[in-house]
Amino acid sequence: MPAYVVRLFLKTAHDRPMRDVPQVDAVAGRGLSGDVSLGRSSRQVLLVDQTTLAEFGLHPGQIRENITLKGLDLSAIPQGTRIRIGAATLEVTGDCTPCDRLEAIRPGLRGAIRGRRGLLARVHTGGTIRVSDAVIVEPPSAS
Repeated sequence: MPAYVVRLFLKTAHDRPMRDVPQVDAVAGRGLSGDVSLGRSSRQVLLVDQTTLAEFGLHPGQIRENITLKGLDLSAIPQGTRIRIGAATLEVTGDCTPCDRLEAIRPGLRGAIRGRRGLLARVHTGGTIRVSDAVIVEPPSAS
């Protein structure tokens, strides 16, 4: 089954609810237009897979991810991997370390979800990403 985008979210401000959107504009080297993390160097986009959310009884957007995916095991994707979604390409910068905010959702969640919190990425090639866009993983080069 091919992987695809299930939901898209923007953080319009810290400690504010996520905004569910049908599409986002990814800006090369900057992040997602309209997102509070726009301009960060490595923590521009957070990707989470729907299977992980379901296993922990969470809803899309609840752990503040920007992109919720289906059909892709993010825990097996190494740093440097490029992920094409719609017209954009993201480059994985590493795992997202669980923060204290997860404890407010449910005590113990921070420790339980460690290693499965999702992947952080930067925008390598800009473009529009839409709900239902296919996801194509490009392994890091061996150079």
